[in-house]
Amino acid sequence: MSENDVKIYNSKNDLDSSSKEISRTLDEVMTHRLNGNIDKARKLGASLATIAQEKETFPLAEWDYAKAILMHTPGEELFDGVIHPYAGLFEYYFDVDKAAEEHKGYIEALERNGIEVYTVRELLNRVPIERLRTCAMNSLIYETSGMSDKASAESEEYRKSIINQMSRADLIRCILLRPTVKLQSTASNTGLEAMYTHAPLMNLYFTRDQSITTPCGHIISSMNSTQRADETEIIALCYEQLGKKPILTITGDGRLEGGDYLRGGTISYIGCGMRTNMEAIKQIMQADAFGHDTVAVVNDNKWWQMQMHLDTYFNIIDKDLCTLVESRYLAKEGDPEWVTVDLYTRKPGNKEYSLTREKIPFIEFLKERGFTIITIKPEDELHYANNFLTIAPRHIMAVGNQSAELQQAFERHGVKVEWIPLETLIKGYGAAHCMTQVIRVTLAE
Repeated sequence: MSENDVKIYNSKNDLDSSSKEISRTLDEVMTHRLNGNIDKARKLGASLATIAQEKETFPLAEWDYAKAILMHTPGEELFDGVIHPYAGLFEYYFDVDKAAEEHKGYIEALERNGIEVYTVRELLNRVPIERLRTCAMNSLIYETSGMSDKASAESEEYRKSIINQMSRADLIRCILLRPTVKLQSTASNTGLEAMYTHAPLMNLYFTRDQSITTPCGHIISSMNSTQRADETEIIALCYEQLGKKPILTITGDGRLEGGDYLRGGTISYIGCGMRTNMEAIKQIMQADAFGHDTVAVVNDNKWWQMQMHLDTYFNIIDKDLCTLVESRYLAKEGDPEWVTVDLYTRKPGNKEYSLTREKIPFIEFLKERGFTIITIKPEDELHYANNFLTIAPRHIMAVGNQSAELQQAFERHGVKVEWIPLETLIKGYGAAHCMTQVIRVTLAE
């Protein structure tokens, strides 16, 4: 098939109501291609071309050609996290300024590859000023317990007046830092004294987690940690500035983080374990929002921060090539590292998913899907070698300074690797994949 055989429709704002049918037809195209039925695939591709208007769309697979990515360069909101890394959900202390420099270097590397990078600060600067003030009002708290009703009312009016005077930059600081000013009356000076605390969005630079982007559109997560809960509101606001309305927000007891979701062309892989639960997965299936007729729920019973998400131990480079950390590859049934798959499927055009197979050993399932597996040794895993970003078939962005053995393995399999210096940022328990949300692609054949 040539790239002209299949083109994908995408409106300027979001995929319209026909997107789901298009996605299902694309699944059929991919299935026919994988089965060698090129003529059938070409005919289906030609039918899609009649409604196609643009090539760029939401991604079907990890190996699609990345065209736009959402990121957040960390700033002063990160400092509170590094002064107690474990409580901040980080691994080690790291230098905030060095982290920002590394992140900007990563953005530059992506842009050199023709990828448009949107940043959270850039998009927040586009928000209408009154809307930004409302967000800041929700983030800035004046705590007046113990003061009179009159004094509390005066403080509330004072808070509003301060917000109304703030520049855009300071409004964004409020939103990211989430400060609380605890007030108490005093007989001296201005009549008030204060203690200051923050609940900053210190993990926001891991923009993989607050949403997932399926072939149907953006789904807003519900974070596992309460201190990360407000990150989703910020990311939803960013999508709004891009003219994109999320198709679903996870609610109730559902927990979803984007690091647990990987696109496989004709299949969605979603981890179920430490950070994502079955309730969220069911909500996505019931909303018909996966965009694939096959969903592989990857069950992980080892709750370990180093492998908190699916993308920390499994990743996809191309339609027939993936990585898996060695501990998972060598695990035997009954081991804590043992991983199984529950497979949910539906017929094309049908909304209902059914559990068709369960407790499939993960290695067996990957081989059934035609994957060659590159194993990641422990020393490379600890340096976040598995958490790379695929920007095109067999083209990845990965943390530098990995072992010669791994470099040679990538080379043997024809993988182009751009080694990115991220040694400071990875101390936050994440790397190249965690820091990016791919929001627009050109589909790979």
